Amino acid sequence: MPHTAPACPQCGQENTYPDGENFICPDCAHEWPQAAASGDEEATGDGVVRDANGNPLQDGDAVILVKDLKVKGSSSTLKKGSKIKGIRLVDGADGHNVDCKTDLGSMLLKSEFLKKA
Repeated sequence: MPHTAPACPQCGQENTYPDGENFICPDCAHEWPQAAASGDEEATGDGVVRDANGNPLQDGDAVILVKDLKVKGSSSTLKKGSKIKGIRLVDGADGHNVDCKTDLGSMLLKSEFLKKA
C-alpha cells in the first residue's frame, strides 16, 4: 500500500500518518490539518510566503532560524536562534524563497525554517 500522507513540514520526515482531521509526525510531534496539506502556499495561488508558524513574511522583515541548518559545500552550520535582518522574498529553486545575508555570506533559505522576529 503506497504512503499517501505528506512529509512533515516541520522536520521533513516522511514517517507521518493521518489521525482524524490532522496529520501527525511521530518524529517531531508536529500536527497539522489535512485540509491545509492538500496544497502548498504556491499551489493555492495566494502567493504569500509564510514562516514556520504560518505568519506572512515581507521584504525587509527580520527572522530567526528555528532549526540548525547545514550549509551545502561547507563544514559550517547556521545555528538555531540566529537572527537574520533585512530578508528579500524571491522565487528560488526547490522552495528556497528567502534571500538573506548571514554570518556565512549571502544565501537562499526556505521559509519553513524561519520564524518572524
